[in-house]
Amino acid sequence: MFFSNYTSPSKLHHKGIMGMNKRNHSYIGRYNDRSKYPLVDDKLKTKIIAEAAGATVPKLIGVIRNQADVGKIHDMVKDWPGFVIKPAQGSGGKGILVITSHSDGTYTKPSGSTINKESVERHISNALAGLFSLGGKNDVAVVENLIKFDECFDGFSYEGVPDVRIIVFKGYPVMAMMRCSTAASDGKANLHQGAVGVGLDIATGKAIRAVQFDRPITHHPDTGKELATLQVPHWDRLLILASSAWEMTGLGYLGTDMVLDKEEGPMVLELNARPGLAIQIANGQGLLPRLKHIENLGMPGDYPKPAERVAYAAKQFGSSANFA
Repeated sequence: MFFSNYTSPSKLHHKGIMGMNKRNHSYIGRYNDRSKYPLVDDKLKTKIIAEAAGATVPKLIGVIRNQADVGKIHDMVKDWPGFVIKPAQGSGGKGILVITSHSDGTYTKPSGSTINKESVERHISNALAGLFSLGGKNDVAVVENLIKFDECFDGFSYEGVPDVRIIVFKGYPVMAMMRCSTAASDGKANLHQGAVGVGLDIATGKAIRAVQFDRPITHHPDTGKELATLQVPHWDRLLILASSAWEMTGLGYLGTDMVLDKEEGPMVLELNARPGLAIQIANGQGLLPRLKHIENLGMPGDYPKPAERVAYAAKQFGSSANFA
């Protein structure tokens, strides 16, 4: 059933909502070895380990590492119709510049607005200076091919690529949502900036609830698309890809961000050692009961493979399981 009535975050506490302190102490602090954070805090390193594990990632166009090379961006992208510039150690979607087309030094963003060559260079300079990065430390700018999102998501996202966030605990996918960009979020799939979060049934990839700014909605605010009709294709493949991030990183508690490219299929976009908690509001359910369930599992013999973990999670946490 698709939820539409408003339920405040405080009223969800009885459903096992996890707060920031509990997340930090009992799950991130306990299950994530800090020495492994660089694998996910640096998008270049994430790309390398994901490819090594056989996962598909957005094509790397190039990397700009120092101020002297900023002006090379125009030659770097001349044969690429669209591209994305990201700070390697950016957080929360900050510093991501999406260009859908360019010609004669004019660069067009998803909204249709344009910027000039100097603005692109200034953005990269800010990224190198650490303006968008964790801790404000110096960074590098990663330039990637623009993702061509699957037409099955037409109307569910506005001026941007929707992505799927899955929380993975000890290799088990426990909760999922799709983040759909809006005019308010400037084409970025960032819930704090106004993107729509659509809670997904972990067993099927079907929408179960949608929120914007923590308030349930039934239709996309810009396109009018009915959000209850959303179902993510290739769902098992996405779940197995997310589940395998445990083997990739060795991190016990993480968020996996993935996209569906119409040509390449499921892709790993980013991995996150400190995933936010808004996924609970999008699902109308708390993480704690599911996390405690996985913690209480006896693990005799060989540890289950990703596909086995996915099948178990679907059975235990799917909407038909009536898991509290």
